[in-house]
Parts: sequence; structure tokens; C-alpha cells
Amino acid sequence: MSSPDAKTVPRAVEAQRLFTLPPGATEVLLVRHGSTVGVEAGGVFPVNEEGDGDPPLSPDGEEQARLVGERLALEPLSKLFVTTLVRTHQTAARLVELTGLEPEVVADLREIHLGEWDAGEYRVRIADRDPTIMRSFTEQRWDVIPGAEQDELFAERVRRGFDHVVRSAGPDATVAAVVHGGVIAEMCRQAAGSEAFAFLGADNTSVNRFVVFADGRLRLRGYNDTAHLDGLRAARRSAGQAAEPIT
Repeated sequence: MSSPDAKTVPRAVEAQRLFTLPPGATEVLLVRHGSTVGVEAGGVFPVNEEGDGDPPLSPDGEEQARLVGERLALEPLSKLFVTTLVRTHQTAARLVELTGLEPEVVADLREIHLGEWDAGEYRVRIADRDPTIMRSFTEQRWDVIPGAEQDELFAERVRRGFDHVVRSAGPDATVAAVVHGGVIAEMCRQAAGSEAFAFLGADNTSVNRFVVFADGRLRLRGYNDTAHLDGLRAARRSAGQAAEPIT
């Protein structure tokens, strides 16, 4: 026991500082693809060999892809991943051009399959506030849609794809994967332990940051970062163009 006269030496406490990746950790940037072309009632999107709706980027989406590519080129990326759907390849194109990274296709990170509504019907019905859409949001389940992929199976394959990315990246690395809104929402749910649809609605080309620590812990460090689109938004406001609604 120390004497009453003993001096107490104050413990040094470091000042707060910016986050740095801990030793052995992996940082994964999930980037949503750019906006895609629209569809009218009765129309359909292109469908790939697996039966997934596969629309290309719209002109706005191409501009978003350019901006996010130029931003991500400043990140210390060691690898790049895309899905089987063309919109992710198109979104990654500018980043590939700037960095020379060769994208790896991860099929498990493709978007939720929406059954009978996968080729554009979903977008029409959401605009019309279809009762089944409202039920899907209320119950926070995709599989109330006719023929849609079961939510639990979707969650399993998304995590399988994410874990593949982490293994491929290895420790002490930062990588990016261009994916889809439903995939981002699901991984945010798993990282945060939230309600199923709590993170649904990430903007096109948003950057969403995840850290996997050396012991396997998963943390969400950033959601829906679209700072690279600020100039585009300002230009639209000055031109009197309304912002796109969140659906």
C-alpha cells in the first residue's frame, strides 16, 4: 500500500484522432451502383441468363459512376469486386480505368431476386404504392412478393459473398465491391443488429464502410456517404431540378 505522501503520477491519455485501420483488420467499401434506366408500365428490363433483371445505367448513373470512380481512386484499394449484373460493371468502369484494378465477379453479392417482379415490375408497383409493396415494407420481408427469394436464404448468400471478399482481401487491406441497395441494407443489418429494412434506401453510388477486425468482429463505420455527388446536386438545384425521392 502506498503511503499518504506518495505522489500520484497522472496517466497519459492520448488526444482523440482520426480512425486508422487496426492491425490485422480488413476494410470493405460496399458501393451501390449508379442509377439505372427507367421502365414504364408494361415494359421490362433486360434479363440475364440467370433470370435476374439486368438494366444498364442511365445517363445520370454514368455521371455518378464517373464521380465515385474518381473518388475511390484516392483510396488505398488493393482489390475490386463486382456482381453478375451489368450495372455494377458499368459503375466500376471509371475506377478500373484510373487504377488498373481487375474486378472479380462475386455472384453471391447480386441483388435480391424479386420473382415475378424482377424485370422492372417492382419499380412500377412501388411507384403505384401497390398493397403488396406496402405489406413488404410493413413486414420487412422481400418474400411476400410473388416468387421472390426467401429472406433467410438471401441473408446467407450475401454474408457468404461478403466473407469471400474479406478472405480474398486478407488482413491490413482496404477493398471495394460495387453491389446493390438490397445487399448493402442486408450487410448493414448484420453489422448493426438492426431491423431488416432499417438501412434500405442507400443512394446510388453511395460508399458504405465496414471493418472486419482480426478476431472476426464486424462493424459498420459509414453509411450512405455521397460527398462525391455534392457538386452534381448543386448543379441540379441551380438548374431548378428537383431531387429524386427516396423509395
